[in-house]
Amino acid sequence: MTANRPVLAGVDASEPSYAAVRWAAREAGRRDTTLRLVHACIFEGTRANEHDELLLEHIYRRLHRAAAIARDWAPGVRVQTAVRLGLAADLLLEESADAALVVLGSHGLGGLRGALIGSVALRVAAEAPCPVVVVPGYQPARTGPVVAGIDRSESSEHALRFAFEEAAATRAPVLVVHAGHGGDAELAARVAAWRRKYPDLDVRTRFAPEREPARALQRAAPDARLIVVGTRGRGPVAGGILGSTGNTLLAHAACPVAVVH
Repeated sequence: MTANRPVLAGVDASEPSYAAVRWAAREAGRRDTTLRLVHACIFEGTRANEHDELLLEHIYRRLHRAAAIARDWAPGVRVQTAVRLGLAADLLLEESADAALVVLGSHGLGGLRGALIGSVALRVAAEAPCPVVVVPGYQPARTGPVVAGIDRSESSEHALRFAFEEAAATRAPVLVVHAGHGGDAELAARVAAWRRKYPDLDVRTRFAPEREPARALQRAAPDARLIVVGTRGRGPVAGGILGSTGNTLLAHAACPVAVVH
């Protein structure tokens, strides 16, 4: 059960990080759970020096700003802040074991210039045991549907569950896109049970027989507020776990992308 588990957000001073805090704050508010803001840092040497103390001061200021942003976007949300020593990806994966959801910015301050997706976001999305939402830089609120990308894998059912729950909570329409082999009849059968469970939702389906599923998902609803996809399961490398569709969406989607294991 994840009812009382926190929504976890990684924080640095990048704009995508603060965009992630905004998204995470609203999500924690609607789930009536705690928002946990975590900042990772590494000190040189074994003893703190003047430079380290200055770094810590800056980190606490960032966390204070992030907490203020969260409370502004989700008044009344419960916020915890934590500074942890170590590599960001390692620490976020460790904390994700007790989280309902992890929310990250698409890029952090430590990313390579020109990279399409930060290494921390990519690794956490691939390996975290809970759903992970990756948020691009700040943009006006998007009012389109929640888009669920599915195939014939078991993970698609988890992606559908997440998409319908998010849509119900935000009163958004749902667009289920099956990009690949199959047909409209198979797609309708997959979605029928979810229609019955959420009879008040506006649910549409689209079969997109394209070779590039990520492109099909982005074209299906340019104004999508969220794209939800599953994973291929666990493997030795991030690309093998997420697959090309997940990697491409995390790098290029204009809206937040949820990766559901």
